[in-house]
Amino acid sequence: MKKMTILLETKDNSRIVRILQIIFGIVCIILAIFWVVFNFSTIKGNGSAWITILFITSFGTYQILSGLGKTTKYIQTDYQKIIIKQHAVLPAVVLKASDIEKIDLYPMSTWFILKTGRKIILRFGASFPEIIKPAEDSIIDFGSSNGIKVEVKKEEM
Repeated sequence: MKKMTILLETKDNSRIVRILQIIFGIVCIILAIFWVVFNFSTIKGNGSAWITILFITSFGTYQILSGLGKTTKYIQTDYQKIIIKQHAVLPAVVLKASDIEKIDLYPMSTWFILKTGRKIILRFGASFPEIIKPAEDSIIDFGSSNGIKVEVKKEEM
């Protein structure tokens, strides 16, 4: 089994868009710092101003990370592990084949049941249905090459 990475988003930003994201993020952070330095006396007791500055700084940081490709959501299968990054700001989850007891495939999600009893749920959602089939195929290949039981289940409502 070869290493396979499947983006959980349908688009990959071009180089120009990523550069603009980094520039815009830097501008947001500089603007927040400028506002604090030059208007400190007026915002000292104003809580909403601090919340605004925190928001602008956080947004700028997110834009920089997005421009650097650190917020990309993906699933990566390798021979011995699966790496799942399904949230833009949270770190990726690494699942070793030896830790996985069973994999349940549902139409809109995949459940990785670990030997410890913990469940890791990968939710696809309805926004990008074209990525579900390649991701499921990759997970099925991973399970079969590592001797992990993979069940395809139907969701009932």
